[in-house]
Amino acid sequence: MRLGGVRELDLLEIMAADGENARYLPGIPFPANLIAYPDIKECIDDARDILVVVPSHGLRETLTTIKPLLGPRSRVCWATKGFELHTGKLPHQVAADVLGPDRPMAVLSGPTFAKEVAAGLPTAMTIAASDAGFAEDLAVALSARNFRAYTSDDMIGVEVGGAVKNVLAIAAGMSDGLGFGANTRVALINRGLVEMTRLGVALGAKQETFMGLACMGDLVLTCTDNLSRNRRMGLALASGMSIEEAKKEIQQVVEGVMAAEAVKEVADDLGIEMPICQQVYQILYAGTSPREAVETLMGRELKPENS
Repeated sequence: MRLGGVRELDLLEIMAADGENARYLPGIPFPANLIAYPDIKECIDDARDILVVVPSHGLRETLTTIKPLLGPRSRVCWATKGFELHTGKLPHQVAADVLGPDRPMAVLSGPTFAKEVAAGLPTAMTIAASDAGFAEDLAVALSARNFRAYTSDDMIGVEVGGAVKNVLAIAAGMSDGLGFGANTRVALINRGLVEMTRLGVALGAKQETFMGLACMGDLVLTCTDNLSRNRRMGLALASGMSIEEAKKEIQQVVEGVMAAEAVKEVADDLGIEMPICQQVYQILYAGTSPREAVETLMGRELKPENS
């Protein structure tokens, strides 16, 4: 396995020398078969399968960078979560734009905090691919004694789940930060899953995908555990911090902030009702307070649960 293409080149050189990522996973050495390459061309050279792990706003640029380095048999997968802002495209659509529609592609997603995976704690995730053979190859390559990969052919559903859950995790953090309790949290998660499913099905996903690891599983994880950057963003906003103050404290990319805008754009274009995600957007971009957002949600017209 090869590690390369980190934006902070000096950090990658340090990781190559130290054999660990001391900034984010201190004290956890790289596996013996993982080698850090400061040069992206050297990293990709002769590799058949390439895993891209970047925020959604950096996916198109990264794929454009690696495109001339790929061989004719190269297969590309990613662990990127989110709609592309202003185009409304999911990662597999961005990849098809850049790399062409015929190259084998896959997405890795699911409830996987890096710290717990690195510590060897039991974890399961989903691999969705355009080619069943590629998904199976990746599942075999990634699975180990404490890591299990399941396969899927629903790239749309898996990617929608990965995008929307980050927005809902901000909402969950704000709810808990305001002291609303477990009843509120579980209602938010449940109704958030309804919103996620509604959007995904409208985009062509399979409804059953949303009960799986990459959707319900990842949603529950990011809404309930403080290892989630998006949940921590919500907690910070509930405490009175600004978005910039919260980002400075978290010191990592909080995908849900941009995802809130992208999800709103896609939902509005399709005419899909997503009241929780809408209120997160209002808080982040329109100056609505978290308490005002709750009042709006609780004051909505009563309706059947399954409508």
